[in-house]
Amino acid sequence: MKKLFQIKIFSAIALLILVFLTGAMTFMFAFGFSIVDAIYMTVITISTVGFKEVEPLSNAEKLFTSGLIISSIFIMGYALAIFSEYILSRNNLGNLIQKRVEKKIKKMNDHIIVCGYGRNGQQAVHKLLAYKKPFVVIEKDEEIVEKYYSEMVLFIHGNANEDEVLKKAGIDKASTLITALPNDADNLFVVLSARQLNENLKIISRATEETTLKKLKLAGADNVIMPDRIGGDHMASLVVTPDLIEFLDNLSVSGEDDSMNIEQVSFAKVCPEGKEMAIKDLDLRKKTGCSIIGYKSPEGEYIVNPEADMVLKRGSKLILIGRPFQIESLKELYNV
Repeated sequence: MKKLFQIKIFSAIALLILVFLTGAMTFMFAFGFSIVDAIYMTVITISTVGFKEVEPLSNAEKLFTSGLIISSIFIMGYALAIFSEYILSRNNLGNLIQKRVEKKIKKMNDHIIVCGYGRNGQQAVHKLLAYKKPFVVIEKDEEIVEKYYSEMVLFIHGNANEDEVLKKAGIDKASTLITALPNDADNLFVVLSARQLNENLKIISRATEETTLKKLKLAGADNVIMPDRIGGDHMASLVVTPDLIEFLDNLSVSGEDDSMNIEQVSFAKVCPEGKEMAIKDLDLRKKTGCSIIGYKSPEGEYIVNPEADMVLKRGSKLILIGRPFQIESLKELYNV
């Protein structure tokens, strides 16, 4: 739709330029008018303002001017119609897109809401797309919404600070909210509002100041990420332990072909019958080639490099490492 309007607008502009050049060149070269007089005659003829011509016209000049008036009336009318249609359609198209998005959101359950489509918001969306997770983006900048809207990225245009906007994004049915707004105060307000609207929601917030971290936790954020601190710590680590950090940088959770991958698998996936089993009895290494490097208990306790005799409990999770093809085997075997 947008491309169609662009073609129509360009064609209307091209026709206006063409009729102007035709009039000016004919007055100048065919009838001997000066450049200024030729431009003047063309402008008053196309615009049909009724100003007096620069000199009396001959019969040939009158016939040409009459034809120029008639053609310019049709072209000007066409151009005005296209511009008016475009202006009106932008509002109608925006409303149509929003209704379509809201209709899709109503069908969603356990989706993720991303507040803010800046650098961090886009990185979050990229990761969610890689894992094919359902999500909605709330963004108040209309230009950003128009620029990045697609069938893959659903936008709600509005301020995430407002409860009504969060409700439009389906916060009552969402599983997670990521607030990546540039201002800490805005993130704090979103966390407070979101926690009141959905007590079971997992909330992940961005922060820039150390003093805001505790406030966000008290407001109800489950996790608080400080990108600036992470970036500085990462750069310093490249000086202190460069080989270790480079190795960790090669670990990926987004499925790149040229790097290692990390994946998490829930108890329900590896033990579909609900029977608690020891890690050695699962024999994941033999079945998929992946190695278990971490265990998360139902209480949230993390254990690095768990023992083979450790029994998996209901509600626990395993963290595995492997090369891309091994991760794919894991996903296929356990439908991850």
